[in-house]
Amino acid sequence: MTISANSLPEQKAVEITVSGRLDTTTSPELEAKLKQIASTVQFLYLNLQNVEYVSSAGLRVILLAHKLMLPSGGKMILKSPSPFCMQVLEATGMDSILTIE
Repeated sequence: MTISANSLPEQKAVEITVSGRLDTTTSPELEAKLKQIASTVQFLYLNLQNVEYVSSAGLRVILLAHKLMLPSGGKMILKSPSPFCMQVLEATGMDSILTIE
């Protein structure tokens, strides 16, 4: 898995791009990054366009990102989920909870 973060200062936002597999092995790295930056931004964009696979551990971290943004009135937005990610989000009902662009 690869994670990159780009600041979008005009919106007090950051976009985190994830690629590869988001599973038990790789999700702790994303979780640590999310916990580090969530309280410093208003908008957190999680780009999942290049995610090939997401497990239940990966889904937990995505939901955690959403929850981390709530206390400060912030918002987490999933950007361009891959077809596999979208299938998993729909199958679990998370597509009705999260904002997806």
